[in-house]
Amino acid sequence: MVRLLRPFGRAVTYTRWLHLFIAVVAPSLLLFVREVWWIWLIAAAALVPAGLVPAVRVVEGLQARLLLTGHRHDSESTGIVVAPSASWSDRGRLVLWLEARLLLGYVTLTVSAQLIFAMVDLAAAPFEHDTEQSGPFVLAGHAWWHMLLVPMFLLALGVTVLAAGHLITALALRLLGPSPAERLAALEERTEHLLERTRIARELHDSIGHALTVAVVQAGAARAAGDPAFTGRALAAIEETGRAALEDLERVLGVLRESERPVSSRPTLTDADRLLESARAAGTKVDVEMTGPLDTVPGPVSREGYRILQESLTNVLRHGGSVPARVRIAVADGMLTLDVRNPLTADIPGPGRGSGLRGVRERAALLGGHALTGPADGDWQVHVELPVS
Repeated sequence: MVRLLRPFGRAVTYTRWLHLFIAVVAPSLLLFVREVWWIWLIAAAALVPAGLVPAVRVVEGLQARLLLTGHRHDSESTGIVVAPSASWSDRGRLVLWLEARLLLGYVTLTVSAQLIFAMVDLAAAPFEHDTEQSGPFVLAGHAWWHMLLVPMFLLALGVTVLAAGHLITALALRLLGPSPAERLAALEERTEHLLERTRIARELHDSIGHALTVAVVQAGAARAAGDPAFTGRALAAIEETGRAALEDLERVLGVLRESERPVSSRPTLTDADRLLESARAAGTKVDVEMTGPLDTVPGPVSREGYRILQESLTNVLRHGGSVPARVRIAVADGMLTLDVRNPLTADIPGPGRGSGLRGVRERAALLGGHALTGPADGDWQVHVELPVS
């Protein structure tokens, strides 16, 4: 019983009823001036040009969200669009909405009024009071037992209110909901948001992971060496790497705080010397060969290439230690090629271990390129090719 009565305790049940009555206020007032049936036809005809006005969709959407969903942040509220009509399809659906709301409002108003008049008549029957009302629900004559029918008519009124409210809400979701183009735009926006979150996660993983790896390697080497001069150089390298990591962290946090902040401030392959010097300071012998005009590589490709190189060198330090590494960066024939090799060691990152190599492959795939990682000719290889056109 409590479950059945619960909808009648929700404010949205009655605001939906009010929403239907608002649709028929103007025609109902005209009926008091002149009671003719064709007033409803005039009202229906006037809604057609109104529905063709793009701004009307905003008004109807706001009203529907306020009265039909009660400002809830669920699928019902978000399923009603508050935006001007962008196409003739949107305008056509808006006209159908206005006509359907008028028709359902007329039916709901008529049935509700007749049920209320009937209850008043039934309640007055034992006192032999003539309410002078007429309609399909008003009983003729006066009898004391008529009063016993009031709960039944009250239940019918409640069912009418609930049914009309659910129906008008379903129509709003259908006719005031997003068009296919708006759904596609929303999906693209969500995809961009998810990609941005993934990119930020990669930025933090690559930058902070590289800095921590360098710090751990340098600290371990300094402790093992026991040389004050070497320890000083190691601490300087840790300080420089940590400062660079803090700059990267501040940059990423700046993107999170300011959505309009340009991403051009992120490092590119033209800043690769910083990575190479950091790896050399950690004890890795890096042999570098750069060919082609790196400064002509588009910003997004160059920035992602920098992160791929950073992750590759981090893996060399983490799994290879002070083994020599060969880095080849080439720009030719519309492709950017990155190749990082180091001798295989016992600590080999197997398939699926960690997120670094997976991130390298994902970065390459997002830019339309491809990446190969794994053993090759006695070396561990990270080979990436990215289109630059």
